[in-house]
Amino acid sequence: MITYKEKVEECVQKVQTLCDGFQPEVGIVLGTGLGGLVEELDIKYDLSYEKLPHFPLSTVESHKGRLIFGYLNGRKVVAMQGRFHYYEGYDMKEVTFPIRVLKLLGISALIISNAAGGINPNFQKSDLMIINDHINLMFGNPLIGKNVNEWGDRFPDMFEPYSNDLIEKAKEVVKEHNLPVHEGVYAAVTGPNLETKAEYKYLGIIGADVVGMSTVPEVIVAVQMKLPVFAVSVVTDLCYEGALQPVDLPEILKNASNAEPHLSKLIGGLLTKII
Repeated sequence: MITYKEKVEECVQKVQTLCDGFQPEVGIVLGTGLGGLVEELDIKYDLSYEKLPHFPLSTVESHKGRLIFGYLNGRKVVAMQGRFHYYEGYDMKEVTFPIRVLKLLGISALIISNAAGGINPNFQKSDLMIINDHINLMFGNPLIGKNVNEWGDRFPDMFEPYSNDLIEKAKEVVKEHNLPVHEGVYAAVTGPNLETKAEYKYLGIIGADVVGMSTVPEVIVAVQMKLPVFAVSVVTDLCYEGALQPVDLPEILKNASNAEPHLSKLIGGLLTKII
C-alpha cells in the first residue's frame, strides 16, 4: 500500500514533469473569493488539480482548483487557486497535502490569504488583517500519526508560526501604499456553519480578532517543514455586537472581491522584498 510520503513524492514528480522543471520561489494560497490575484500573474503553466496524482479536489464553488505557475513582480511563484477545508470531509493530511508538495517543489516562503469574520470592533468589511498569531479551535492536527523525519520535527515549536521578518516587510508595503491593514490573531474553527452570537463573544474574550475555517492546518505543516509563512485575512463580515447580522455566501464573496485591489498591492509588494 502506498504511503502518504510516497503519494506526496509522486505528485511532486508529476508536477515537475508537467512544468518542465519550473522551480517556484514562493507559494501563494488564495482563499475564498480571492482568486482574482491570478490575473496579475504572467502564467507559464496552469494545472488542474485533476491532473495531479493524489491531489485533493476543490468542492467549494468559489475555489477553481488550479495550480498556477508563473511570474509576479519578477518572482517565480506557484499559486493555489482553490484550497481545501476540513469541513469538506477531507482529513487534515489531505487538507495540507498541497503544502508538502509546494515545499518539495522548492518554495522558500509561503503566503496565505483567507476570508474571515471580523470580531475586533475596529474592523470594517473588506479590511485586511495581517495574522501575527492564531488560536486553533479545529480540534484536529495534520501532524497526528507517524512522523516523516525528513519533513521535520515530531514536536515543532510554534513560538513564531508567522514570520516576523515577512510581517515587517509587509508593513513596509502597507506604509508605502497607505493600505487599510490591521494586525491581529486568527481563530480557526471547523465550520461550515457560521458562529452563534455567544461564540463570537467568546472568541473575542479569548483574544481573537478574526475567525475563519482554514489556514491553521497549513501553517502547522509549513512550520514543521521550516517554511516561513505570511498570512493575511480579508474581513468579509462583521461579528461584533452592534454590527452582527445574518450573512450569506454571495455577500462574503462580494466583500472579499472588494478587497482584492489592496490584497494584490500587499502581496505584490511583499514579493519584491522577499530575498
